[in-house]
Amino acid sequence: MNTLHIKRDDNVIVISGDDKGKRGKVLEVSPSEGKVIVEGVNKVKKHVRPRRQGEAGGIIDVDGPIYACKVLLYCSKCNKGVRVKSKMDGDKKIRVCAKCGEKL
Repeated sequence: MNTLHIKRDDNVIVISGDDKGKRGKVLEVSPSEGKVIVEGVNKVKKHVRPRRQGEAGGIIDVDGPIYACKVLLYCSKCNKGVRVKSKMDGDKKIRVCAKCGEKL
């Protein structure tokens, strides 16, 4: 099983691609594929059929997955994407900003 530096509900910033510079919250993580779904990033059109009588079908916008290597964790103190260091807080391991040491 693969591990990623990004977890669900993290605030991230996109560092490459069409959506470069966009910030958002991670909605879903797929470690086996190495991809994440970020809110408001990589919008794709999805064709939906009506499943029941009276339900509307059509074309909707959904957030598509992007590779986790294209996003960095966002540090609110530094106001930019940063790398992550791990630090021991008592007997618990926490993630901190590599630049300023702010707890993420």
